[in-house]
Amino acid sequence: QVQLVESGGGLVQAGGSLRLSCAASGSFFSINVMGWYRHAPGKQRDLVATITSRSSTNYAESVKGRFTISRDNAKNTVYLQMNSLKPEDTAIYYCYADVTLTPVRPNYTYWGQGTQVTVSS
Repeated sequence: QVQLVESGGGLVQAGGSLRLSCAASGSFFSINVMGWYRHAPGKQRDLVATITSRSSTNYAESVKGRFTISRDNAKNTVYLQMNSLKPEDTAIYYCYADVTLTPVRPNYTYWGQGTQVTVSS
């Protein structure tokens, strides 16, 4: 019923840039918080950035000043602009959305399929 489709991952050299996109589709009443997690082998899953429906943002300290999260409410899409990429940024990036399915149902979190970001040195 609700699907999140990610795109934009790839291979880039250190110092380069990538832009990730995640579009939500299906039947839902509203989308509240959207954001991005990343998970690298041998490391814990980390929250990268979040953005509310009012465009209030939060970032992990490791990406502040380099990454920018934004959203297009008309397209139900969240973006992650990643600049000055470092090898430490290499991971699978997962988008998520906290979705209200109906006006009387509590929010439920949906996840994208993940997109690989690889930064070479």
